Amino acid sequence: MSLTHGHPIFARVFDRLSRLMEKEAGVHRTELLAHLHGRIVEIGAGNGINFGHYPSTVEEVIALEPESYLRHKAEVAARASTVQVTVRQGRATPLPFADASFDAAVASLVLCTVPDPVGALVELRRVIKPGGELRFMEHVRAGRQPKSAIQQWLDRTGIWPRLGGGCHCARDTVEAIEASGFRVERLRSYSLGPSWTVTNPHVLGSARVTAGLVAHEIA
Repeated sequence: MSLTHGHPIFARVFDRLSRLMEKEAGVHRTELLAHLHGRIVEIGAGNGINFGHYPSTVEEVIALEPESYLRHKAEVAARASTVQVTVRQGRATPLPFADASFDAAVASLVLCTVPDPVGALVELRRVIKPGGELRFMEHVRAGRQPKSAIQQWLDRTGIWPRLGGGCHCARDTVEAIEASGFRVERLRSYSLGPSWTVTNPHVLGSARVTAGLVAHEIA
């Protein structure tokens, strides 16, 4: 989860909530990161709760987090990790890395908060090596009414972004991933917490870089 510097209270709420929900969410985090290898970039690493789920085949994780409170928590989590993790101050775009410098990228509950999700995904595409993959775990807009309309209204009015530390509950993140030059190879939907909440459903999957790139803005 990535937050801007303008949400210090929500950062503390998120830190506690993520730990309380780890018993339920942990199995999804393990699946998200399973079989990764080599050098990984994780954007919006939040409090570093993913770090304990990286497999031993990972050589190095470079984790970016712009919010100072969560970044400090991530630094603590990095020291306890069984894989090498370096936490840096940074946002999803622009990424301060050379082209094709990572074997894979991880976006976990972050694309709901970035101002330009397609721009962030295009940057991730740039820094992933040919044949590498994007692993993602995000909450997305519901496929049915009236929930989808409620989510869009909450985003359009700014109510949910103000309550949720910049989070948007109505984004079609899978469409954004495909629009950014990735081919989704694996995808499943699930609920985290009560299914009726506006931050459900969630999707978990993987995508690889495609030859072409047709990016457009996703609200």
